[in-house]
Amino acid sequence: MISYIAPKYRETAFNCPHCGAYSNQDWCYFSYRLNGLNDFSNLLVAFCTHCGEYSLWHKGKMIYPCNGNAPLPNSDLPVEIKDDYEEARSIISLSPRGSAALLRLAIQKLCKHLGEDEGNINTDIANLVKKGLPPKVQKSLDIVRVVGNNAVHPGQIDLKDDNETAEKLFGLVNLIAEVMITQPKHVEDLYNKTIPQSQKEAIEKRDGKI
Repeated sequence: MISYIAPKYRETAFNCPHCGAYSNQDWCYFSYRLNGLNDFSNLLVAFCTHCGEYSLWHKGKMIYPCNGNAPLPNSDLPVEIKDDYEEARSIISLSPRGSAALLRLAIQKLCKHLGEDEGNINTDIANLVKKGLPPKVQKSLDIVRVVGNNAVHPGQIDLKDDNETAEKLFGLVNLIAEVMITQPKHVEDLYNKTIPQSQKEAIEKRDGKI
């Protein structure tokens, strides 16, 4: 699983908030020229050497883009869930609580996409574990349940939600998608590309599928 290094003030490399690639960052002070050259000692710019886009930092905090330290969504997320994720990503700096609420809703939708339709996060977690959800991810889902007022209604806002909580929830959505969607997809693709049809039929016969 690919690790994510969140953007951090003055760090020379991290995952770019624009392109998502882990890349070197070139830092410089922000300045402009009108009648003369004016510098702003509290404003720094970091340029991504991979995509050329920049992030703007004020007193150690990234103020542009507004997605804070949130990673890009897993590309295999269903469109509806990805939209919730991107909306949460766009408001994290302005409203961490709103962002966290959207992410809990996204997790509930993701559980439903994976075949769980109980509407109760506790039951959904238990059923996903039976389907192969690793204990590590189960514990992460339990964190969401506890943080989110026991997550009977996963979209509910928790007054304790902050940037750190929201950032963990972004990682959790991607982790679930990686384990339950992306990895099985890669295995299936590899199987289809490497196993001849005659051998597939023999395997299916062995497994009692035909």
